[in-house]
Amino acid sequence: MAASGQDNKGRLAIIAGSGFLPAYVAEAARQAGEDPVIIALTNEADRNWSAFDHANLGVGNFAGLEAMFRRYGVDRVVMSGGVARRPAWREIHPTWRVVKELPSTIRTLLSGGDNAVLQMVIRLIEACDVRVIGAHEIAPDLLATIGPLGKFSPSKEDLRDIAQGAKAADALGLLDVGQGAVSVGGRVVALEGAEGTDKMIERVAGLRVEGRISTRRRGVLVKLCKPQQDVRADLPSIGVSTILNAKKAGLAGVAVEAGRALVLEREAVSAAADEAGLFVCGIDRGLSAEGFM
Repeated sequence: MAASGQDNKGRLAIIAGSGFLPAYVAEAARQAGEDPVIIALTNEADRNWSAFDHANLGVGNFAGLEAMFRRYGVDRVVMSGGVARRPAWREIHPTWRVVKELPSTIRTLLSGGDNAVLQMVIRLIEACDVRVIGAHEIAPDLLATIGPLGKFSPSKEDLRDIAQGAKAADALGLLDVGQGAVSVGGRVVALEGAEGTDKMIERVAGLRVEGRISTRRRGVLVKLCKPQQDVRADLPSIGVSTILNAKKAGLAGVAVEAGRALVLEREAVSAAADEAGLFVCGIDRGLSAEGFM
C-alpha cells in the first residue's frame, strides 16, 4: 500500500527517466490521493504522460525545474527511471541560487561516480525549496523482502555464489562504480560498470559461449545498494528483462538486497522466474551465506 499524501500541502513531482518505474510510482501516487506532476527528461523518458500534468525538460535544466515547481506548487520530488547520459556542462542551466555551485557541479559531472552525481543533483533540486524523497516512500511495495519471490530457492552452491557476489558488489559499491556482480562456482566473473546490469549479464552469456566460464556451474547475479548510497535515488532494481537475460546467461538465479532494492512488476518477475526455473530472492547483506534468508 502506498504512503498517503493527504498530510502534504503541495503537489508531488516525478522526474521521469526511462523504464517502468516512473509509471509505477505515478500510479501509486494517484492511488494514494496525490495528483503528481510529471517532468519527463528529454531523450530519456519513454512513456506517454498525456494523462498527467507534464512537461519535457533537459537533464541539466535546473532553472526550468524551479519554474515547474513554482507553477504547480510542488513541495516534494521523486527521481525515478533510467538516465543513460550525463549532461554536458554546456547543458547545465542553473538557478540563481545555485550558480555559485556551478564549478563543483561541472567537476562532479566530469569525474564523479554515479552516487556522487546523484547526491549533487539532489542538493541542486532541494535548493529550489522542495524535498527529494525516494520512490519507495510512494510505492513501498516495490521493495524486495527477505526470502524467495517465486517457487524456487537457492541451493547450497547458490548460497556460496551469493556470498561471493555480495562481497564483490559491496566492494564495487564503495568505489561508486556499480551495484551488481556475477559469481559462478565461487568465482566472481563479472562486475557492473557504466553499461548497466543487463549488458553485464550479456557479457557473461558471451563468456560462456567462448568457454571462459564453466558450463557445468550456473552462478548467481547479486545486486546490492552501495554502502554510502543516498537511498532517495537509483536504488538497485530488477525487472522481467533481468530474469530473461539471466536465463540466457545460464544463471541459477538473482539475489537482491532486501529493503534497499526494487522489484519492478513483481508478479511478472515471479512468473518469468518460475517459467525459466530460476530463483529470485531478497537477502540480508549483514548475514553469512548460511543465514542470508
